[in-house]
Amino acid sequence: MAISFTYTANPMRVVFGIGAVAKLPAEIASLGLGKVLVVCSPGRASTGDQVSASLGDLSVGVLAEARMHVPIEVANKAQGIAIERGADGVVAVGGGSAIGLGKAIALAHNLNVIAVPTTYAGSEMTPIWGLTDGGVKRTGRDPRVLPTSVIYDPELSISLPISVSVTSAMNAIAHAVEGLYAPDGSPIISLMAEEGIRSLVQALPAIVARDGDIEARSTALYGSWLCGAVLGNTTMSLQHQLCHALGGTLDLPHAPTHSVVLPHVVAFNAPNAPAAMAAVSRALGGEQDPADALWAMGVELGAPRSLRELGMAESDIERVADVAVARPYANPRPVTRDDLIRLLNSAWNGDQTRARPQGEAGRS
Repeated sequence: MAISFTYTANPMRVVFGIGAVAKLPAEIASLGLGKVLVVCSPGRASTGDQVSASLGDLSVGVLAEARMHVPIEVANKAQGIAIERGADGVVAVGGGSAIGLGKAIALAHNLNVIAVPTTYAGSEMTPIWGLTDGGVKRTGRDPRVLPTSVIYDPELSISLPISVSVTSAMNAIAHAVEGLYAPDGSPIISLMAEEGIRSLVQALPAIVARDGDIEARSTALYGSWLCGAVLGNTTMSLQHQLCHALGGTLDLPHAPTHSVVLPHVVAFNAPNAPAAMAAVSRALGGEQDPADALWAMGVELGAPRSLRELGMAESDIERVADVAVARPYANPRPVTRDDLIRLLNSAWNGDQTRARPQGEAGRS
């Protein structure tokens, strides 16, 4: 089969390594920025304070109010504070919530964002923004929100709880899986996706066994960088369609939701994406069906296995299906409302034997 694809690399600078956060002042200077606002979540306030202190007069302070799914009222407040304090850049320290808030500021005021990730979410590598207003999460792509620089320092992830490490990594794996069957994929994307999954799968057992293992943390952060780069260069599919609907409508935690939904979406799409499934199987290190392997990995690592565990009521299934079907995403297999209801029922129940919607061959 003749190869045909289009690939455009995102214009950004990546600094990776133990102790790399010490290079943050130089990165700010290289961009010609004079004043930056540090944003983080309340749980990362101490890290945000440390980063701000290291910047001296370059920092106009810390806003430790980032929240999941970037509520519009939090975004509006942050946008106002950035302008009031004369910031011409934002340093986002933390996971997807902090980086999402940095992007919201950039979207409104076209400020440079420097991302300092402490989780494996991957949003630092994408021009994708998300805002939640009135229980509806809107997303879009805009080059203005793509971080100008990303500083990956494995030491900053040492304090990340094991449970968060696991679900954050599963979130990253979901990015790579979708990139493997995205309509705008390419050989480069496929290589990054497979290597990203393989790196995270290699690192996670060591992190769970020894959460202070800096080499394992480095490998996981490397994998998350690759998976985030995949997401940043491809079109999102059913996985994100569902997780955005679940998060925006019910405020479910983002990474755990991805962890629960992923095996079910993989099982649903598998018949229509054989090459992608073969790559996922290789990355997972075995011949097992990829949906079953992802399910088993989640069990072994202690990840949540049902939407019910995350606080979703069974009565919310049809409402979430309606929200998701109203905003269709590209997907290798056509998706109907009934498909979504069956898939959400499977994910809500958390029963491995229901990882595939009814009628699919190869069911466990």
